[in-house]
This record gives sequence, structure tokens and C-alpha cells, in this order.
Amino acid sequence: MKALLSAGGCGLLFALGLGLGGMTQPEKVLGFLDVAGTWDPSLAMVMMGAVGVHAVLLRLIRRRPAPVLAPRFPAPPSTRVDTALIVGAALFGVGWGLVGYCPGPAFVSVVTGGRDVLLFVLSMLAGMGLFRLWSRANA
Repeated sequence: MKALLSAGGCGLLFALGLGLGGMTQPEKVLGFLDVAGTWDPSLAMVMMGAVGVHAVLLRLIRRRPAPVLAPRFPAPPSTRVDTALIVGAALFGVGWGLVGYCPGPAFVSVVTGGRDVLLFVLSMLAGMGLFRLWSRANA
């Protein structure tokens, strides 16, 4: 139960940060990608803030013998770069660039009930389901 509450708290903190930073607005992301037009650097500022906080906290957390809610720190599932990683990253980038949403801000924006964000999230979930079926069929 503690792990579930912790994950929920982290998700809520992430959602609040996205909302306060304006990153649930696709116009912000598309403005950041528009380097030849009216470039909006706010996404870069939010990313630099997040990377800075992560860098400091990671050093502090790694000094602990174990995480607070687990017996040990998990090893990364994989460190190799393969075709699935490259294709997934490309699809993520293309989707992000076309509509201005990535999964986190899209899920946060679902509460607005906007047709575009609902269509994006449903499409994303359908793509995830299709990938799962494809992976099982090719395993």
C-alpha cells in the first residue's frame, strides 16, 4: 500500500509540475520545436529545472543503502540499443512533434475533456495494445 501511495504522490507531483510549467499546452511544445518561427524556450527551461533537481536528488538517494520502499535499488532492465528502442524513440518523437503531446502531459490534460487530447490518448493506448499483441505473436 505504501508503494501505491508513493507512486500516486509522485504522479500527482508530476502532474502539478506539468500544469504549473504550462507543459500541458501543446502550443508550448510546438512553439519550442518551431526554431525558425516564434521559438518558445519555456520547455527547455522546464526540462533544465527537472534535470537539475534529478541530478541533485539522485546523488543524495544513491548514498542510501536501499530505497525507502524497497529492499534494494533495481538494476536497469537493459542497456543495449536495439531496433525496438530506435523505432520506439522515433515514433515518440514524431508523435510529439506532430501534436505537441507526450504521454505525461496528455494524461494530465485528459481532465479537460478536450477532443484532441482524448483522441491522442486513445490512439496512444491503442498503439500500446497493438505493440503488446505484436510482441507476444513474435516472441
